[in-house]
Amino acid sequence: MRMPIAITLNGERREVRAASVAELLAEIGLDTRKVAVELNEEIVPRSTYAAQALTGGDQLEIVHFIGGG
Repeated sequence: MRMPIAITLNGERREVRAASVAELLAEIGLDTRKVAVELNEEIVPRSTYAAQALTGGDQLEIVHFIGGG
């Protein structure tokens, strides 16, 4: 099992075991189809979530889209 790494997620320090953006989204329970992710001030294309590696010290902003009418 991967050792936890420290990241900053939406302005809060957090310990995670995820190795990629896709794994992080699964770990925190978000649907990849309903979020936008910024990693170290760069937008991450949804098609690369599984390949985009995370390392200690990364800063992520995740915006979750909520439908309504």
